[in-house]
Amino acid sequence: MRKSRIITGIGISAIAMLALTACNSGTPGAEPGDGGDGGDGGTEALWEVASDVTLEGSPTFDAMTERDGVVIGVKNDQPGLGYEDAASGERTGFDVDIARWIAASLGFAEDQIEYVTIPSANREQALVNGDIDYYVGTYSITDTRKELIDFAGPYFITGQGLLVAADNEDINGPDDLEGKIVCSVTGSTPLQRIRDEYSPGDTVEYDTYSQCVEQLKAGSVDAITTDEAILAGYVAQEPDALKIAGEPFSEERYGVGVAKGDTVLVEHINTLFTDGGDVWTALFDEHLAPAGITGTQPEVDPVS
Repeated sequence: MRKSRIITGIGISAIAMLALTACNSGTPGAEPGDGGDGGDGGTEALWEVASDVTLEGSPTFDAMTERDGVVIGVKNDQPGLGYEDAASGERTGFDVDIARWIAASLGFAEDQIEYVTIPSANREQALVNGDIDYYVGTYSITDTRKELIDFAGPYFITGQGLLVAADNEDINGPDDLEGKIVCSVTGSTPLQRIRDEYSPGDTVEYDTYSQCVEQLKAGSVDAITTDEAILAGYVAQEPDALKIAGEPFSEERYGVGVAKGDTVLVEHINTLFTDGGDVWTALFDEHLAPAGITGTQPEVDPVS
């Protein structure tokens, strides 16, 4: 598999900038108090809420229209990507703004969005059950998942990495995991890859990566594995305690999860991504670039 360095040069100043990004409004280009999205900021600077939208043949869009709102599955503990402030309840991050952008293209303003935090292991079932309309949350496109759901995108590409304590000199890549305890979330592709392709001493799993971080800081596990874009957010929060070890060792392609067979909605989202390069770049520069993450908008997959 082709290796690509997705995260580079995570310096102290860049880390501080990402930490601030995770705590501030997730709406790029908006001044505090704009109020256009029903929260602390406005989305007018990057997109407008569409009107008179029709998606003939999309049962998901029909359900949104009937309830006059959109239900989006997201993550809540990934700084810079999908983060929920415990005090204010404000949602910020690259993935959250991708979700907002899609909603606006479908005709839904911020006050018509319901965000639902769903653990990785439950994402496919939530889509199959119709509990959510679509899912945006570091959701890697895999053939196994495509047996149950469909994906729009990809909208971002990253690679699997390892997070260790800042003073750990023993782990510099997945080949150093022999005899080590590795933590990840239930249902994640990184956890399965570590089990299938490498030789850890043991693996443990939790519903969220933040639980793994607490276990790492307590010394109960030796490393955390997931995508480097996720790991960078935790380093940004605690640069004195955590670091990324070594180079990425996979390619993860993030997609938007939708109900199986809703090709109309997939095509709508893919067209939005294809035609919206300026918006994508603005969101990337706001949320991910400050940490030294580099990347370009990928081409979307053809609808099968």
